[in-house]
Amino acid sequence: MNKEFICILCPRGCRITVDESGKISGNFCARGIKYVQTEMSEPKRTLTSTVRTVFEEMPRVSVKTSEPILKEKIFEVMSLLDDVLIEKPMSMGDKVLINVLGTGIDIVLTRSIMK
Repeated sequence: MNKEFICILCPRGCRITVDESGKISGNFCARGIKYVQTEMSEPKRTLTSTVRTVFEEMPRVSVKTSEPILKEKIFEVMSLLDDVLIEKPMSMGDKVLINVLGTGIDIVLTRSIMK
């Protein structure tokens, strides 16, 4: 049975097919092949979310992973974010969690919080 992917690495959105023998087709560029190979072996995503703060004017602030994280870890990381409370001013890019779940990936602010 063939497996189909839509490449998300560029706006082209190639429909890439992998047949039973593992042959990849439908990609416009080599990045599509790498994307499908990664999706088949260890799919990763950049996680975006929000965390709570103590500031009335900004009760939640947006965060993201510093790099894509294994898809299978997303719900575990989301659970960790439930317990995060920002209590001091911080700048965009500051680390909220370091080396989350031992992955070497950090959770960083995507917006500054100034008092």
